[in-house]
Amino acid sequence: MDIHPAGTRPTRVAPTAWFTGQVWQDPIVDAPEPARVHAVSVTFAPGARTHWHTHPLGQTLLVTTGHGLVQVWGEAIRSIRAGDTVWIAPGEKHWHGAAPDTAMTHIAIHEAVNGSYADWLEAVTDAQYGAVRAGA
Repeated sequence: MDIHPAGTRPTRVAPTAWFTGQVWQDPIVDAPEPARVHAVSVTFAPGARTHWHTHPLGQTLLVTTGHGLVQVWGEAIRSIRAGDTVWIAPGEKHWHGAAPDTAMTHIAIHEAVNGSYADWLEAVTDAQYGAVRAGA
């Protein structure tokens, strides 16, 4: 058993190779093999978001605070709020982040295949993200 007392693992700035805007990550669990689960609390400043990406075994998001957005490739942008749970199917190309004027925090839970939790793709353009203001 491992116990990580609150505040003993530092918050890290999310990598700009995978995120647009100010994003912070707080680790929850990165289980050793044979377990595959990884969970992190992610806080997005207003307008911040992930790049497009997929997960080999899917992903669950649990929104803990604020107002966010999520989109699957080819579908409309959808609003998510504190208390919402989102399931993203394996291989589904998507992004998620904060609404334009509101920060959002979610817990992201996913599993690894051969050590990989996600396949990171291109950035979500301002025009793609801006579709939310156009009512998409």
